[in-house]
Amino acid sequence: MNPIDGKTVLVTGGTGSFGSTFAKYALANGAQEVRILSRDEAKQDRMREEIRRTNLSFYLGDTRDVDSVRRAVRGSDLIFHAAAIKQVPAAEFFPAEAVKTNFFGSKNVLDAAFEFSVNKAVFLSTDKAVYPINAMGQSKALMERLVISYARQFPNSKTRLAVTRYGNVLYSRGSVVPRFYEQALKDLPLTVTDGSMTRFLMTLDESVDLVLQAVSQDDTGVTLVRKAPATTIKILAEAVRQMVGKPDLEIQEIGFRHGEKLFETLLSSEEFPQARDLGNYYALLPDKRDLNYERYFSEGMPLDQRNMRSYNSHNTEQLDLDQTIEALRRVPEVSSWASNV
Repeated sequence: MNPIDGKTVLVTGGTGSFGSTFAKYALANGAQEVRILSRDEAKQDRMREEIRRTNLSFYLGDTRDVDSVRRAVRGSDLIFHAAAIKQVPAAEFFPAEAVKTNFFGSKNVLDAAFEFSVNKAVFLSTDKAVYPINAMGQSKALMERLVISYARQFPNSKTRLAVTRYGNVLYSRGSVVPRFYEQALKDLPLTVTDGSMTRFLMTLDESVDLVLQAVSQDDTGVTLVRKAPATTIKILAEAVRQMVGKPDLEIQEIGFRHGEKLFETLLSSEEFPQARDLGNYYALLPDKRDLNYERYFSEGMPLDQRNMRSYNSHNTEQLDLDQTIEALRRVPEVSSWASNV
């Protein structure tokens, strides 16, 4: 069953990489209307010119503003909340701004979803929310807890909630592959922080598939994680310089930046034993404790210490150079400039 068919779909932050990809998917799969809520009118205009559809509607506004959110949510069946401050350095310099958008903006979306009885609201999170060491990850971790707390408080509500956690989405806004490509075009060294650093790899199409899986979940408050391969940053840089036909370009290590990790984690060691294995996905359900605080303090859950390991970009499937090149070729923006290597 197609969960989009005949639905009015709202995508917050909808002019970004995920939003524009998902809007095209929804329009091609029977959505009655796709609404885009974002604060960048220039990006909205470009998207309007690219996707000329009468059932694609643009709402100029900010998730930080309650009225903006309520106006866009009213009459929606499904919400995909992608609006966020995503860049680690930006959030490190301006952590209050990250909290305003990633936490309070999400709260506004949650409140409006319940007010207008939206069927399903999916909140996009990140691997950086697990064991967070930077402001972006910390604000996203708080967002996850907020969503789960609403699911716990309103378990019988018509409005069902879900969280999706992503690793790196190839060629999304601000990601490393387009930066490598721009450096290669100018014959500059490809700069990496530490060559042994690993990151999960996902395509935008796989990110769309993940949120669709989240829509199909009956439980409210579920956190869905897609299993994904990983590679080192050095191999990723090597793949780009091979694909642009400049194999002799220098790969230069510049050292760790503030807020970076050697590897990213999609499920913590505390979460992993509780996760359901759904084949290509893991699903985490919120615990069944209610707002009875005595039960919260006096009752716990059994934990299988034999299975206590995290799911991270060091212990998932590792792609070699050829496999990384093959993964990059599945990205349309990459295939348009890749040489025949």
